[in-house]
Amino acid sequence: MSLFSRKKEVSAEQAVAPVTGKSASKALSTDRDLTSVIAGPRITEKAVGLGDSNVYTFNVRRDATKYLVSDAVKALYGVTPVKVNIVNKKPAVRLAGARNRMVKVAGQKKAYVYLKKGDIINLV
Repeated sequence: MSLFSRKKEVSAEQAVAPVTGKSASKALSTDRDLTSVIAGPRITEKAVGLGDSNVYTFNVRRDATKYLVSDAVKALYGVTPVKVNIVNKKPAVRLAGARNRMVKVAGQKKAYVYLKKGDIINLV
């Protein structure tokens, strides 16, 4: 065998040794913390009105995606969403108060979760 060979020799111990457990260094796709994806339900007049037509609104993390929100709703509430829409409100600087002071308004991300006709999420 040459010094810089591409073939590697496998010792007899490595070839016979059984795999006893999963590797702890690699994170699996199922190892997500889905409870932190949804910050909480959004209780507003519009959200309550949409709840009658099986559309529920949640405040979600800034880095949440539709797929993460869908998986989190499945895990937390036990219902399967039909569709998920995400609205991203960017942070802004606005005039506020009687003296027209500049105020920073925090941005947020909200998710509209559409369910089937028979599915219900109890938020209260």
